[in-house]
Amino acid sequence: MLRGEITTAIRRALMQELAAVGYGRLSIEAVARRAGVSKTAIYRRWNSKLDLVLEVVAAAAGGRLPALDTGSLRGDLALLFQVVAHALRHPLASQIIPDLLAEAARNPTIDETLRRVLRTRQQEIAGQLIARAIRRGELPAATDPDAAVDLIVGPLYWRLAIARTPVTDSYLETLVESVALGLGAPDALPRQRAAPTTG
Repeated sequence: MLRGEITTAIRRALMQELAAVGYGRLSIEAVARRAGVSKTAIYRRWNSKLDLVLEVVAAAAGGRLPALDTGSLRGDLALLFQVVAHALRHPLASQIIPDLLAEAARNPTIDETLRRVLRTRQQEIAGQLIARAIRRGELPAATDPDAAVDLIVGPLYWRLAIARTPVTDSYLETLVESVALGLGAPDALPRQRAAPTTG
């Protein structure tokens, strides 16, 4: 294999092994075996199991999102939820994320790296989706980006990664409307006034 192919194979093997056994039982030997390379090939690139995990997981978590500018807040939310739902449904993500969060409670280095990567990703989401909605006049100018991102990402992450409850199209539609209203967006459809009573 070429050098780039070896690195790619190691990263893929690391994710597979992490999903299969978790961080605590992960070994460089098993990653090397799964990747079809020597342990030396791994240690030439990373100093330790922790370095390998942190780099690969941070790269995966920090991967670029597709453009989320659909022209409306609700459209942006719907697209974001579809992207996040697809990512969290992936067997590797559904196995790895809960395990790493548990490990972060015991390992300050993992905790700091996950916080930094996730904070950067949250700021990216807030900086794009929320700012565009404010410019369009769909959200109040005083919208708190941090609270907004918690409201946007939290429910879907909880449902897929913690509760492990299936996500349906109708659930996503309801979530879009609930989050949009929770952020302070106007109703999608004006409410009809009750007809005046006569007599």
